[in-house]
Amino acid sequence: MDMEKVNSMGFSEFVDVFGNVIEKCPLVAAAVWSQRPFSGSEDLEKHFFDFIDALPRSGQEGILRCHPDLAGRDLQQGTLTAESLREQSQAGLTSLDADDRLRLQKLNAQYRERFGFPFVLAARLSDRAEVPQELARRLRCQPESELRTALGEVKKICHLRMADLLGADAARVEPLRG
Repeated sequence: MDMEKVNSMGFSEFVDVFGNVIEKCPLVAAAVWSQRPFSGSEDLEKHFFDFIDALPRSGQEGILRCHPDLAGRDLQQGTLTAESLREQSQAGLTSLDADDRLRLQKLNAQYRERFGFPFVLAARLSDRAEVPQELARRLRCQPESELRTALGEVKKICHLRMADLLGADAARVEPLRG
């Protein structure tokens, strides 16, 4: 999809297309729509990131709370978004054995208890062995640092989802700005 098409989208179409680049946060896409026209995919991405960065801490934590636990209840109940299901599947998290699933469930609960939001990781840039290791490592982080890290992961996910939608170069896995 080219930027001319993106810039010509009406409000509803834009929100339908970009409403889940930030997991379950179509309001972000709704706010970004008003910033048209975009000069290119990096400009579009920058508007999403600027919106997140401008939120107060409570809003940023709210964005994080929209993410599901990796290999968690939403996966087990079949209620993941299509994007999350694809990403968790690519990381091998949809085929964990019972022991690995229980280990992740415990780590996810500890993380949520410590930080007040779920562990967010760009799953498709990881594999099933890396996820619990990274979760355990990040459990030891300070809350302010972890908030920044988690928001950086949201931006990576956003970047990858936009690349899927726009056919952009997905090889660049780091977002424009952390």
